[in-house]
Amino acid sequence: MTRPVLPSRRACLLSLCGTFLPVGPVHAGRQIEEPLSHAVRSALSAAVAAAAPPQPLLPTAADQQAYAQWQAASSQRLSRYKNPPTERQEFLQTLWYEARRAGLPLSLVLGVVQVESAFRKYAISSAGARGYMQVMPFWARLIGDGDDSRLFHMQTNLRFGCVILRHYLDRERGDTFMALGRYNGTRGQNVYPQAVQAAQRGWLHAED
Repeated sequence: MTRPVLPSRRACLLSLCGTFLPVGPVHAGRQIEEPLSHAVRSALSAAVAAAAPPQPLLPTAADQQAYAQWQAASSQRLSRYKNPPTERQEFLQTLWYEARRAGLPLSLVLGVVQVESAFRKYAISSAGARGYMQVMPFWARLIGDGDDSRLFHMQTNLRFGCVILRHYLDRERGDTFMALGRYNGTRGQNVYPQAVQAAQRGWLHAED
């Protein structure tokens, strides 16, 4: 598959000056770079590799109807953050694909993106986290190809974010509260997990 043409790092930074109006603060903390065993690192590297086109797998009419209803309801809510309908459709389709691939609730991933970046593609936190899911650049070195500018590419960012969140959920044995704290670099504190879970409830109208 042809790799999408990505904006240069300079272009991404310049776009921050003119593209983003205050929709809410970038809420990312500083994910902690922890030692990974060879097995875990290999598994995570495999999980972020070989990005496929995010085409929904909808084998039955019921699946197709449920997906269409989710797209419509989520697109309406997302319109406060993204105006062009085609952009909303592409984003939601990609998020659906990556969340399902990682075994994560759609509403949880949407809640994370809302709190982390307010759905801003080129958001950068004070800690240097990037993109929709505010992925720290060290992840590109640990489990990617080392090119952290690719974290501004929509599917790449959602792929990394979902894989990392799934990793933290596994480490915390399914405890979403603790996994969210680890994702934000504030494990054991209340503010970030509560913010994400509050945002998540707003997306439950489009039930997973």
